[in-house]
Amino acid sequence: MNIILISSMLEELKVSVTVWPLGTKIFLGECVLLRCTVESNSTLTWSYSWFRNEPRATQVGKNPRHLLSGGSYSITAVMKEDAGRYWCQAECCDSNTTVALLSKPVTLSVSGLPPPSLILTPSTRHVFEGETFTLQCPETLTNSSAWVLRQTSASHLIRTADSKTCACSSPGGGVIPGGSSTCVVSATRGGSGLYWCEGAEGRSNAVNITVTSGPVIMRTPALSVPRGGNVVLECRYRKGNHLKTTFFRNGIKLSPDSSPGQGTEIKITIVNVSEAHEGFYKCASQDGKLESPQSWLSVRSNLSSADVSAGSTSGSWIWVVVSCILMIFILLAILLILHFRYKMLYTCNRWRVSCVETPAAVLPATKQDVTEVQWDLSWMEMSNLL
Repeated sequence: MNIILISSMLEELKVSVTVWPLGTKIFLGECVLLRCTVESNSTLTWSYSWFRNEPRATQVGKNPRHLLSGGSYSITAVMKEDAGRYWCQAECCDSNTTVALLSKPVTLSVSGLPPPSLILTPSTRHVFEGETFTLQCPETLTNSSAWVLRQTSASHLIRTADSKTCACSSPGGGVIPGGSSTCVVSATRGGSGLYWCEGAEGRSNAVNITVTSGPVIMRTPALSVPRGGNVVLECRYRKGNHLKTTFFRNGIKLSPDSSPGQGTEIKITIVNVSEAHEGFYKCASQDGKLESPQSWLSVRSNLSSADVSAGSTSGSWIWVVVSCILMIFILLAILLILHFRYKMLYTCNRWRVSCVETPAAVLPATKQDVTEVQWDLSWMEMSNLL
C-alpha cells in the first residue's frame, strides 16, 4: 500500500488544530480542548493521531489526564509540563492509497498566574441529565459592560450567553433575578463540554462538565483542591437504596474497599489530601452491576499560583537588594584599602625624608684673637703641669 504524505499547505486538503478556549495561553488547573479539523469537501472518513514536541515522533495520550476521542484531544487539570507544541495527523485510505495530512503545530504556554475564577455550583465534573447547575462569572469580568458565557460541546458547536441581553437560555437556562453574573443551566445531553466566561479584561478558567444519562455518577471537585485539606468524594445514584458502595482510584479498590451508606448518595472523605491522591475515581454498587464513569481529582500545593508568582517576584527583588548592598560593601572596602595604602605610602615617604642625615653646616672660618690664643696657650701649659 502506497503512503502519500501531503503537505498541510495544499488548498484542496488542509488540516488544522483549534484550541478551546481560544488562544494558546492556558492556565494551571483548568481544562483545555484541542480539535483536529480537515477542511475538505469530500465525504472521506478520517482517523486522527496526535503528536507532541516532535511531529510523527511520539504519540501523546499516555498521560491519564490527556484523553483522546477521535479528532478531539482534551487535557484535564493543566500542569506546567503540558506546555509545548502539538500536531495532529489526519489519515484516510481507500483500497490503493493512504493519505496522511499533518497539521501545523500549535504551541501551548502555561501561565503561572491564576485567571479570574468561574464559580460552578455544585462543584463537580459530572451531573445527571435533567439536573441543573449554576455558573457565576468572576466579578473582575462582570465589572465591564458585558460578560459572555461560552460553551464548546462534543458537537463542535460554540454557544454563548450574553448577560447584556439576558440570553443565558442559549446554553440552556435562565438568569437568576438580581444576579446578573449567574446563570442556571439545565443539564441536557448536548450540555457536556467546556464552560468559561469572557469579558473586556480577558477570560476566566475553563471547567469541563460531563452530562450523564446513566444510573450512577462519581462526583469529584471540578477545580483543584489544596494539599493538606480534607476532600469529600460522592457516589451518587439516580435512584434506589444502596447500603454499600465500592470506590476505585485508577482502577484499584480503595481501602477500605467499601463504604457504608444509605440512599442514593454515598460519601467518603480523604484526610490530608496530597498529590499521591490524584487520579481517576469511580464507584460501583456492591453487586458490581452499576458503575459510574471515572472522574479526575486534582490536587495543588498550598501556595496558589499567585503566591508562587509573588514569592518569586519578591525573591528576585531581595536578590537585587542584596546584590546592591554587596556591591556597596565591596566598593567601600576598595576605597578603604586605597586610602590606607595611600596613607602608608605618605607616612613612609615622610619617615624616609626625616631619616636622611643632612651634613652640618660649615661655619665660615674666622681669625682668632690674640687674647684667645694666649688663653689657649696658658691653659695648655697648666694642663701639662698637672
